[in-house]
Amino acid sequence: MNKRLLYALAASILPLMVCSGMVYSVLSIYFSQDLGASTTQIGAVFMIGAAAGALMSPSTGKLSDRVGRRAVLLASMVGFTLAFALYAFINDVVQAALIQLLEGSTWAGMGSAASAYIADVAGEGERGWAMGVYHRVYYLGWIIGPILGGYLADVVGFRNMFLIGSSLIVIGILILLFFVKETRPRS
Repeated sequence: MNKRLLYALAASILPLMVCSGMVYSVLSIYFSQDLGASTTQIGAVFMIGAAAGALMSPSTGKLSDRVGRRAVLLASMVGFTLAFALYAFINDVVQAALIQLLEGSTWAGMGSAASAYIADVAGEGERGWAMGVYHRVYYLGWIIGPILGGYLADVVGFRNMFLIGSSLIVIGILILLFFVKETRPRS
């Protein structure tokens, strides 16, 4: 097992998970208060993101087999940075739904490529443990993110909180670029 690569992947994911915890803990409130969305509309927006992820997961997994895990992880992180920043500039729930299409696709890419990356770096008897390390970082981001997002939304407003959150992902992108090495040769 290459623990260094596993820990580098986990470190690159942490800022994204903090940002997603920030955003998702207040996104429904933002949609309701600032965009005037109904509860049904909010549910529909999130359904669109989940549907995009469900549809894209096999394709993004296959893409990570073809072009490499790191490339798909990088594209996903850039997609998240863009999606979370775009929330700061929208004016209605239809625009939110369009962002959810991008976001669902990026979740699909991240999930497929990260799982495959872990399978690549972990030995057969250590994959469960390695996935546990990855998920620990995932949950750590969701421990930090919601309280930080709520606090920032109170202090600087929703729109600035989205921009701050998306800028955190840039830290993860830099870690990914400099410390996460490709594990699968291009086919």
